[in-house]
Amino acid sequence: MRDSGRRRSASLPVFPWDTLTDVTAAARAHPDGIVDLSVGTPVDPVAPLIREALSAAGGAPGYPTTAGTAALRESAVAALGRRYGVTGLTTSAVLPVIGTKELIAWLPTLLGLGATDTVVVPELAYPTYEVGALLAGAAVVRADSLTQLGPQTPALVFLNSPSNPTGKVLGVDHLRKVVGWARERGVLIASDECYLGLSWDAAPLSVLHPDVCDGDHTGLLAIHSLSKTSSLAGYRAGFVAGDPAVVAELLAVRKHAGMMVPTPVQAAMVAALDDDAHEHEQRARYEHRRELLLPALRAAGFTVDHSEAGLYLWASRDEPGRETVAWLAERGILVAPGEFYGPRGLRHVRVALTATDERIAAAVARLA
Repeated sequence: MRDSGRRRSASLPVFPWDTLTDVTAAARAHPDGIVDLSVGTPVDPVAPLIREALSAAGGAPGYPTTAGTAALRESAVAALGRRYGVTGLTTSAVLPVIGTKELIAWLPTLLGLGATDTVVVPELAYPTYEVGALLAGAAVVRADSLTQLGPQTPALVFLNSPSNPTGKVLGVDHLRKVVGWARERGVLIASDECYLGLSWDAAPLSVLHPDVCDGDHTGLLAIHSLSKTSSLAGYRAGFVAGDPAVVAELLAVRKHAGMMVPTPVQAAMVAALDDDAHEHEQRARYEHRRELLLPALRAAGFTVDHSEAGLYLWASRDEPGRETVAWLAERGILVAPGEFYGPRGLRHVRVALTATDERIAAAVARLA
């Protein structure tokens, strides 16, 4: 690197979790050890049928295709229809990705967006939406309603339902309104649906569901991950589906960049997408943990907002979120401050359900 002034990292925010060093040390000092609820990383073993599929494909010597195997694309289409009621999707409108964080971070760049373009992200949002826009040199606007945008026409709008961090579910009327507005203006919608299979008190819909888009996927992308529902975070297994023309463009660019999902991982994804039993078992684990942790937080004086779906509880003690983080760290519980996700999160914390049953029980006991 010839000029330190040209470092790309200088244009990006501080990586949020790097700011938790002190409170992490405090939580680790608890006599019974830390309960880490700060990151939504899976802790449960990968289902045997998925591991077997990965191993069976481990001898493949050649390069994988960027487009993915026909079997993988067929399994993705079938799973979206079977699990989430998506209709009208073809295998040419599905593209595997190296984990959905990679896709989200590079989507504006892959689409050719730049300094004259605007990317809209939710007011409380997964930080990578903003990072992706910044990497492309595009402007970022935080907005949850169309009226906030006024007359401007952005190039790309990110939706996230169920939400990370809040667990909020966008209703069908809201989704239909956003889709109609975007189509009138030629705006692309990228809907992050990584938590779609983890609904508790509400029924989220894919942006590709016919009740939302009338079976027309033009201008729509749905982003799906197997990290949460199948505990495959370590496999980096995701895919994007929707508008065939947009998917074809992403494929054309990704071919040049060598963005290929490894062949054994593609085989594992087929196994995961074809089998619903392991997904139901994993969902039941998270539901059980939620049923323990949610009332424990409320009994400890927290207000829990939204949180009707997904892997997180959006909680507040009506004080600055960093103070809440410190309060919990004294009890050996590590959570993420709401400010990580936007200015509106300053008085909240995000509490993940991704800990073992034993650690969730420990958190419940400490909150009591």
